[in-house]
Amino acid sequence: MAPVPQPGDTASYGKHVRSASSYAFDAECHRSELLAIYGELSRLERLDERSLYRIARRHPKAGRWVWSKSELIRGLRQLGRDGELGFDPALLAERLRMKPIRTLSGVAPVTVLTQPYPCPGRCIFCPSDVRMPKSYLAEEPGAQRAARLRFDPYAQSFERLRALHHIGHPVDKVELIILGGTWTHYPPSYRRWFVSRCFEALNDFGPVATETVPDSGWSGAPPGRDAADDSLESYNRRVGAIVRRQLGPGLRPWEGIDWESLARQQRRNETAAARCVGLAVETRPDALTPEEVVEIRRLGATKVQIGYQSLSDRVLRLNRRGHDVAAIRRAMALLRGAGFKVHAHWMPNLVGSTPAQDLLDFERIFGDRHFRPDELKIYPCSLIESAELMSYYRRGEWRPYSHDELLELLTGCLRRIPPYCRLTRMIRDIPSQAIVAGNQRTNFRELAEAALRRSGARCRDIRSREIGLAPVDPVGLRLETLEYDSGIGRERFLQYVTETDRIAAFLRLSLPAGEAGIPELRRSALLREVHVYGAACGLGERSGHKSQHLGLGRRLVECAARLAAAAGYRDLAVISAVGTRGYYRRLGFRDGVLYQHLELAWSATTQTPLSTQSGMQTEV
Repeated sequence: MAPVPQPGDTASYGKHVRSASSYAFDAECHRSELLAIYGELSRLERLDERSLYRIARRHPKAGRWVWSKSELIRGLRQLGRDGELGFDPALLAERLRMKPIRTLSGVAPVTVLTQPYPCPGRCIFCPSDVRMPKSYLAEEPGAQRAARLRFDPYAQSFERLRALHHIGHPVDKVELIILGGTWTHYPPSYRRWFVSRCFEALNDFGPVATETVPDSGWSGAPPGRDAADDSLESYNRRVGAIVRRQLGPGLRPWEGIDWESLARQQRRNETAAARCVGLAVETRPDALTPEEVVEIRRLGATKVQIGYQSLSDRVLRLNRRGHDVAAIRRAMALLRGAGFKVHAHWMPNLVGSTPAQDLLDFERIFGDRHFRPDELKIYPCSLIESAELMSYYRRGEWRPYSHDELLELLTGCLRRIPPYCRLTRMIRDIPSQAIVAGNQRTNFRELAEAALRRSGARCRDIRSREIGLAPVDPVGLRLETLEYDSGIGRERFLQYVTETDRIAAFLRLSLPAGEAGIPELRRSALLREVHVYGAACGLGERSGHKSQHLGLGRRLVECAARLAAAAGYRDLAVISAVGTRGYYRRLGFRDGVLYQHLELAWSATTQTPLSTQSGMQTEV
């Protein structure tokens, strides 16, 4: 922490403090100063950075240090346990919360990286940093954390939970996001071990976070110091050799992890303080088989990220992607048929494409019924020194789009995203110093949205319409449904929206037309996602105007059951996360092998569904 600045210094609060989440903190030692600060803060009608800084400076720590926000939040948690503060500590902690956008989607995201491992792909645009899993760079923030923790799944998960907790976020509803190379190419035993250890970290994380990450016993290490590599063969050879050397016989902790070991951690997590309400892995379209899809589901996953990159066979071939568009269609059918949410990656500015061709390619993503992902990342191609694309750039066979070209293209993409898709990211978070050529602006979505507004239009994707911190009046909500063809049947997207089209909750219901590939799902409608937006609330917490606790999820599930029954299905199967199993049991679902099921009492008198026609309809 920095000393108290001299009088007259009006700089922002954040300039003078650092996060205190990395050391032990005892609020009792500073009770008088903290209570004085809390008393002043609780009387403020409006809390801003400048007011907080002035108050904290009047009551410095040890007479000379400015308190950080995380210290103030941690002090509230410790001193508020006796219930004698004279105000609601939870409410004040919510006002102090740092970076509230991180949990505005209703869950706390925890991202972890797998260790480097040889990659089956040959993509020319992909960087080859042997310190990282393929396609990732050591300079990326999440990658730095993973390397520092030696890619230990337990330590990564626990430290991320602790960091979110210390800056004021509830962490009892966690979306676990596993990144790093091609997930399905890692050894099956490693995958089971990795997920099991992530669950174990969530299970060990108590209501009051410990001050240090427990020793997990993992002694693995990042596999190298040199970042540059000029070929896939070199990357795979070097990474493979280091993995074999560091993790020789008897040193692989995952070799003894069986499915029952993982199942035990999953059962613990059903009632843990930090529950996994969503689990995502990433892989390539050509790496998915029916058997792999079942295994991913058995791990507890509910979402799969796959790289489309392009929907042009010619562009895929020129960039040595290693698969064709037909492979993407097959992967989508497998994932849809198993009820997964699909998070697609699309990459404009590849070798052989142009801005005009890219816009047509983007239109195919939602125009072709075999694609239509639920979520999307747009990653314009950037030139990284260790990628094979460097040789194309030097020969003049590829160039990055100019700022104006990229802005026009991405603005056109925003205009074409349907309301049922969530655009999670528009530019990849690559440090500018790692980019040799190409866009280095990280706020391109903001620029594209501004350009779209100037043209008189607006983006209607889910993220643009989330309710955020706004209070929710249940009387003013209306239920709408959007129906579209998903390639395996019909898809119903149900959403509760305000009069201004802000979305408070939604549900994805799949009505398959053919025979299910997974026996458990035969004759079942698929409930693929239920999501209630607004700032994350703690389990059991009630707040009258927070959308997370207005019963919107239950009402959406009841509506989906009516729709499925009216369509002739005898069963509604939900691809529930481990941490949501209890919730669905309370709604009447019974446990199956990989899914939970609600028996539907179908009859001719079943309530009329919300809509029997394509397009947006309002409930009547």
